[in-house]
Amino acid sequence: MATYVLVPGAGGESAYWQFVTPLLRERGHDVIAPDLPSDDDAAGLVDYADVVAGAVGDRRDLVLVAQSMGGFLVPLLCPRIDVRLVVLVAAMVPEEGESPGDWWSNTGQEAASRALAVQDGRDPDADFDPMVTFLHDVPADVLSVALSGARPQSDTPFEQALPMPPWPDVPTRFLLCTRDRLFPADFMRRVVRDRLGVEPDEIDSGHLPALARPDELVERLERFRVAG
Repeated sequence: MATYVLVPGAGGESAYWQFVTPLLRERGHDVIAPDLPSDDDAAGLVDYADVVAGAVGDRRDLVLVAQSMGGFLVPLLCPRIDVRLVVLVAAMVPEEGESPGDWWSNTGQEAASRALAVQDGRDPDADFDPMVTFLHDVPADVLSVALSGARPQSDTPFEQALPMPPWPDVPTRFLLCTRDRLFPADFMRRVVRDRLGVEPDEIDSGHLPALARPDELVERLERFRVAG
């Protein structure tokens, strides 16, 4: 039995993992999926890490899974909790000293996202629409559940000039989503190679595979865990 710690992205809701959690528990694993204080303007990344570390308690030998913005919590959490493996899912990979707000321009995310929109025949100047960017491949019967109770994401973590620690010396796997419109595949392949020095694994999914392909995501997580 393993202990999985599931960290959501922006919005901070444990409900993002609601289809993954029971599948992992059916396999006999312990699962920790805390809500983050995403709608609290007084809370920054350190506060988010405090919540996760508090939920973990004294559990050890953890598989830490981080989605999207949750990647920024990995360097803050690994010195505090006993992590055996990090799995990044469509995640932001910070460099030492980098803030979430700087990540976008430092990596060239906006240009990559715009280029993909043009390639796909979408308007690159259209207003942000989560249905287009995040939920375009989520099954219809999941959408109503996914959208219920959604919370806003405060700008505080993005605006903080928090000195980010270096990436931890922990085995790390990256699961790239080939239909991701926020972090296009070619863009993320470059970021992962440049910042982690590894080749990403890939899944045929948009940005939110825990909603779009939970069964396949669990299979990948288990494969990574067994391989170490």
